[in-house]
Formats: sequence, structure tokens, C-alpha cells
Amino acid sequence: MAKTKQFTISVDNQPGAVAGIAKALGSAKVNILSLLGTAQGTGGTVQLIADDPRRAKKALDSARISYQETPAEAYDLPNKPGALAQYLDKLAAKGVNLNSIHATAAKGGKKAVVVYTAEAAVKAATATA
Repeated sequence: MAKTKQFTISVDNQPGAVAGIAKALGSAKVNILSLLGTAQGTGGTVQLIADDPRRAKKALDSARISYQETPAEAYDLPNKPGALAQYLDKLAAKGVNLNSIHATAAKGGKKAVVVYTAEAAVKAATATA
């Protein structure tokens, strides 16, 4: 498991919105490892993981692109049926509450990568002292 940062960016739902983000990062030689974009009406959200979060932050700041930065985890899984379910069951058993998740695997590839942000559930036993 690798600790990283997830950048969440609000965008207008229009042609070129995501391209502008990709161009700002690409021009700064920042590689996007994972990206998820969704649209709702006239707006949308882009969540991304970069190979160098510090450089990504600097590039986004220079391009005046507003973002939220959230601690995230990236985890390699075998690219086979049920692997994601097994991993998520382990997180649930530890009381991990997911705030966001995205995963990807190349067709024919041997591994998949899951990226998530989470909020550790507070156990009732530890809450009372």
C-alpha cells in the first residue's frame, strides 16, 4: 500500500475542462497515474492521482486551478475476479469507511490498481475512556 494525495477539482461541464488540467500537469512534467471525472448538470468533478503530488500541487497553483488535496492510498491487486471484493472486505473488517474509490486494470494485465480515500471509523470501545 502506498500513501499518496488525491486532488479533487471542480470543473465546468464544457469541452476542454479536463484537457486544461491535463495540459497544466503535462507541461510541468507531472504524470497522471489515475483520473476519474464525473459531470452533474453544468458542473463536474475530477479526481486524480499524480506521480509527484508536490509538483502537481505547484503546477495546479501556477495554473490557478483550485483543488482539494486529500490523503489517499494506492494498492496493487491481482487482476482477477473477486480480488477487489476480498480487499474491500478486509478494509471493512478494520472499520475503514471509504469516501471515494476508483480502480483500473489494463486488459490482459496481471495487476489492477485501486485508489481510495477513507475515514477510519471510530470504534465505540476506543471512544470511551
